[in-house]
Amino acid sequence: MNNLLALAVLSYLTQRPMHAYELNRMLKDHDAARTFKLSYGALYGVVRQMDAAGFIRAAGTGQSGKLPKHTMYELTDLGRAEMRDWLQELISEPRHEYPAFAAALSLVAVLPPDTVVNLLRDRVGSLAAEIAAIRDQLDAAVAKGVSPLFLVEDDYRIALLEAESAFIKTFIAQIEDPEAGLFEPWAAYHAGQAVPNTAIGDDASAPGDEEGPAT
Repeated sequence: MNNLLALAVLSYLTQRPMHAYELNRMLKDHDAARTFKLSYGALYGVVRQMDAAGFIRAAGTGQSGKLPKHTMYELTDLGRAEMRDWLQELISEPRHEYPAFAAALSLVAVLPPDTVVNLLRDRVGSLAAEIAAIRDQLDAAVAKGVSPLFLVEDDYRIALLEAESAFIKTFIAQIEDPEAGLFEPWAAYHAGQAVPNTAIGDDASAPGDEEGPAT
């Protein structure tokens, strides 16, 4: 399996047997949607797949409030081994990911540089707001006695956001620095002038030409 929600389920079942509704509630209570693609339908599908694979098994029935009785699931020895191997691999071995922002940067030349600068500044502001919100959540959790060990993913998220913000500020400075040589050919391209032998348009075409820009 490669659905990280399955890893979360396996990890939560180390506490005690649970049914899908309880797992869903606990994941929501721990704000897991910030880290995992969480929905009850997705969770239920993952539970069924892990049951079929032998990673979990039925362990009686249980009930939450007025909800009907549901099958309780417990972690099997195979599931425990899978969880540990999977988690150790994720921690020790970097994986190539495909973030949307990196994809946008690879195509950024199709927008005028002034527009890009304004958009990037907007993003820096949004990142600052998100960092502040996460810090507030961290402070509130620590004040309630939550161990920093269980908040480390938020520390990591803040580090990533701060690194992204620093990169964007550096990129904006490069765009606006005449000596960096980014702005002039980029702006000239969008003004309809030929820009030969550049990453903006190797075919020296201008906006609106049949081929269009390529990065």
